[in-house]
Amino acid sequence: MPTPRFKAAQPLQHRTVLLHEAVNLLVTDPAGVYLDATFGRGGHTRELLSRLAPQARVVALDRDPQAIAAGQDLAHSDARLSLVHAAFSDYGAVLDHLGLGRVQGMLFDLGVSSPQLDDAQRGFSFRGDAPLDMRMDTTRGMTAAQFLAQASVDEITKVLRDYGDERAAFPIAKALVARRERGEPVTRTAELAALVAQAVRSREPGQDPATRTFQALRIHVNAELAELEAALAQVMDRLADGGRLVVISFHSLEDRVVKHFMARHARAPELSREQRRLPVKPAVFRPGLKVLARLRAGADEVAANPRSRSAVLRAAERLPQVAAA
Repeated sequence: MPTPRFKAAQPLQHRTVLLHEAVNLLVTDPAGVYLDATFGRGGHTRELLSRLAPQARVVALDRDPQAIAAGQDLAHSDARLSLVHAAFSDYGAVLDHLGLGRVQGMLFDLGVSSPQLDDAQRGFSFRGDAPLDMRMDTTRGMTAAQFLAQASVDEITKVLRDYGDERAAFPIAKALVARRERGEPVTRTAELAALVAQAVRSREPGQDPATRTFQALRIHVNAELAELEAALAQVMDRLADGGRLVVISFHSLEDRVVKHFMARHARAPELSREQRRLPVKPAVFRPGLKVLARLRAGADEVAANPRSRSAVLRAAERLPQVAAA
């Protein structure tokens, strides 16, 4: 199989997407406790700390060991910050471990970061040749190569269709398994990109044929949608009255999950026939969230950082809880 030629990757300076918009929406109490569930390279965390009082607390998580290592200087220089190596779905356990209850604000900046994409050895990008890893947490879990080494045609097809909306999912999966059965499993990014280029006969102008396949495998390997759903399931128990939830997503699958979560909790619960007959106060059944905003990056930010083009920010506020009568 021919190997495509690759241009040397030009590392992009990491730019935090929707930085001021996110922090403006997040901070309601400068003395409060805040969660940055996806630290990355700390852009949102640094801006958040700059807005907070000396008695405030910020808990920042990331499951990427390189991100945690990059944030150590900040953690050592600012006692308000607790930086923890953990998946963002584990934030409830982390807060418990730190002796913290409800927080005044939660920020989730989803997806893959620029440093992860620009480091070819992480295996996230088809614009290079590296081991096909794709794990955000390199200390655990199955790599993309390991998944492709044991998955069936049907399993690979489902991943590519569900997470990449790849129209050529079946031909790609069939080619991957056929190559594996010849004793030549795909283990490197260049091999996968070349195989996909042969299997995909047409593609949208300006998009590399491997784009959807790499996205789908990354989402699957890191269980990104399951992580997001598990994290959102804890929000109503962990967000203080009047606290804010801010989520930045970068593809429609993530954004759909966030949109439906916020919309569901912004509606008053439907009552059964039996509940409607009970002598309860109507306030007991009020919505849990108020949707505040849906924002996209402006033209200036997109021009400076093309990766912000697909970003969608959604924000909601926790309405006061009312005890049952």
